[in-house]
Amino acid sequence: MEWLIIVLVLLLIVSPVLWLKPNPRQKRIADLRDTVIKAGVKVKLEKPPLHGDSTLMPCYRWPYPQQYPGARFVLVREDEATEALKVFRPGWRWRVEPLRPLPSGVADRLDYLLTRLPRDAVVVESDRDALMLWWQESQDGERFASYLDDFSYLRKHLAGRPDDTSTRWQGFQHLRDGEPRE
Repeated sequence: MEWLIIVLVLLLIVSPVLWLKPNPRQKRIADLRDTVIKAGVKVKLEKPPLHGDSTLMPCYRWPYPQQYPGARFVLVREDEATEALKVFRPGWRWRVEPLRPLPSGVADRLDYLLTRLPRDAVVVESDRDALMLWWQESQDGERFASYLDDFSYLRKHLAGRPDDTSTRWQGFQHLRDGEPRE
């Protein structure tokens, strides 16, 4: 009888430790986040810019340099959008279209990236502070790393192109692009 009580006490002590062990999905997400954080991406749980959705979703942020703010736009997966929104490419619609057209190389690279993103990627957004991806983290770090070059390219070429075209920002754009200033 004493042995039975000892075994039960040991089981009670060990069982919470087993509950704390991460499951395979949690391990995959931890590895994914480690990979992207090492690449300079910031990860936050936030409310996505979707109509009527108040649940938190992972948001991956590629920050623009403070002196080079980015363009403002929001692209939404067609499954999450209404028919009233303008189509950017099949499967994606503008919720907020940039005031100035994207340069052709940037638009092409964005189009290419959107064709490759997983189905759970629902929003690609850019504002003055960062380029953002809202998704449910369905892939592992190795697969997601294949998108990092595309996001870095977009970040680099959208930085310094804010919708606010004040003289101050035109000066920074001139310094970045090396174009003659008007």
